[in-house]
Amino acid sequence: MRVPGVVFASHALLPEAAGDQALLQVVNVATLPGIVMASYAMPDVHWGYGFPIGGVAATDTASGGVISPGGVGFDISCGVRLLAAGDDRDALAPHRLRRLMDELGRCIPRGAGRGAVWQVGRAELEHVLTDGARYAVERGHGVARDLWRCEDEGVLPGADPGQVSDRSVERGLGQLGSLGSGNHFLEVQAVETVYDEAAAGAMGLRERQVCVMIHCGSRGLGHQICTDHVRTMDRAMARYGIEVPDRQLACVPVDSEEGRAYLAAMAVAANYARANRQLLSEAARRAFADTVGCGLDLVYDISHNLAKLETHQVAGAPLRLCVHRKGATRALSAGHPELPRDLAGFGQPVLIPGTMGTASYVLAGVPGGGAWHSTCHGAGRVRSRHRAAREVDGQQLRSELEAQGIAVRGTSWRGLAEEAPTAYKDIDRVVEASEGAGLCRKVARLVPLGVVKG
Repeated sequence: MRVPGVVFASHALLPEAAGDQALLQVVNVATLPGIVMASYAMPDVHWGYGFPIGGVAATDTASGGVISPGGVGFDISCGVRLLAAGDDRDALAPHRLRRLMDELGRCIPRGAGRGAVWQVGRAELEHVLTDGARYAVERGHGVARDLWRCEDEGVLPGADPGQVSDRSVERGLGQLGSLGSGNHFLEVQAVETVYDEAAAGAMGLRERQVCVMIHCGSRGLGHQICTDHVRTMDRAMARYGIEVPDRQLACVPVDSEEGRAYLAAMAVAANYARANRQLLSEAARRAFADTVGCGLDLVYDISHNLAKLETHQVAGAPLRLCVHRKGATRALSAGHPELPRDLAGFGQPVLIPGTMGTASYVLAGVPGGGAWHSTCHGAGRVRSRHRAAREVDGQQLRSELEAQGIAVRGTSWRGLAEEAPTAYKDIDRVVEASEGAGLCRKVARLVPLGVVKG
């Protein structure tokens, strides 16, 4: 280990000693060339590919610091988008909620295969890969607010489709504007509690307000990009004299040819992911307009699977770092120049989804935020999908959720069982630990009214 491993968690949130190797992965990440300060893990940490999910690590780009696709994950730029409706939950009487959920279930493509809100050809897809959500808005799929309320204004710079394989592009065709499967969802929610009135007001949130939360990423395109570049780096490590304790930590110097190629390809996937969530927002807006008669304004859109080049103060000097956040969310403090002007005084909005049937949170960055201004990204799994499917009856789970007043539109009983609340940590405890560690602060708590599952 070149640096310590630091885990932000209560005892109850630590990974189980048997069956979850996340803490060993924290140790392994601490061996990466050029790593600075520590190998960090968030309260929702659990076993992942190479890095733990919930892992954060920064490397010094000027001193041979590396970049590792395992520190980003296969679902590059997977993230969360929150939209606020003009109506309060009182306007969604049971029959109106059912009608809304039926329409969302009809118009939101989901599942492992193809299906898209916007069918594009290769030429138009290339514009998406370089210009992200901005291109979608320029083509009429959104409004200007959707860009300035999105991380990086909807476009991660430096994208180069030339660094992306034909197979990646092929997998991205036919999926633009789709949820995918697994833990991805579109959820209709209501603001239950506001903890910070000023910040919530600036974001456009109030108690009892109806919201829509979307959790998804770069689909098959991002998965293929990660696969391709892990293979490239695995072959290249010996040339740079790099040895790692786990081949899933394949890496190269950030400033190497392979490192720059990965950053350019990662930006391509990030732009696809932002456009993907933009298209799903437009589908949700149409469903709300047709069934409820109200609009949806974007609160914020933020990713939790990215590596970014950032400048941070280390031992009193500015260092250019490559900050890996895998299953961890950037949480900039108030006054940061990258924040939208109307949110600059309150800190970056951080969107934390719970699992099906549980609460979600809006948080904000705080001054002096640790782990390179990072915090948690969700509840964090405690049971594998296979185990959850073995222990939970999906049909019974849906009945239980419906009895609680939560409308569920899924694609399969097994898919619902895999995402049962019992397969995850307690989201309230995760947020409490994150806030207690000084990584963020609570702004609002949201509860589910209906969910469309991938």
